[in-house]
Amino acid sequence: MASYHLEGLTTQECLWRPAAEGLHVRQTSDGNWHADWPAHEGYSLGPSSIAWLTWHMGFWWSMVLDHTLDAGTLTRESLLWPGTADGVRAQAAKLHGRWSALLEGLDDSELQATERTRWPFKDRPFGDVVAWANVELTKSAAEIGYARFLHAGSLTDADPG
Repeated sequence: MASYHLEGLTTQECLWRPAAEGLHVRQTSDGNWHADWPAHEGYSLGPSSIAWLTWHMGFWWSMVLDHTLDAGTLTRESLLWPGTADGVRAQAAKLHGRWSALLEGLDDSELQATERTRWPFKDRPFGDVVAWANVELTKSAAEIGYARFLHAGSLTDADPG
């Protein structure tokens, strides 16, 4: 589902804002793109841009891989938005490849073990992390797809009424 919604995605769509308020990414003077971080998760935040949604997907996937396979030193602030839709697709493909390779190498006992579970929670079977990541990916794909529908709808002048 995520690959379906990322296929054909444009940078213009990513940077489109569905409302004046909502989580987004901002380019700093060094050319890097940094993501907003919510102080709360209430509806008053407004809808997120596709850029932010794709950043968030890269954020949690990078964090879980870093804390599972690497040193666990990544931080939210160090994870940047790729800057283009092509960059988003490349990042998603890389993360998918690492995640798939990890899962293909696990047996049932490793899914039940807690040693790999360090983010987003601890002391739970690694299978819980796998289930959580599946839910997050599904949620991210649905949000990106819905935002793409909103963007496409914003380009039409037809009165549905």
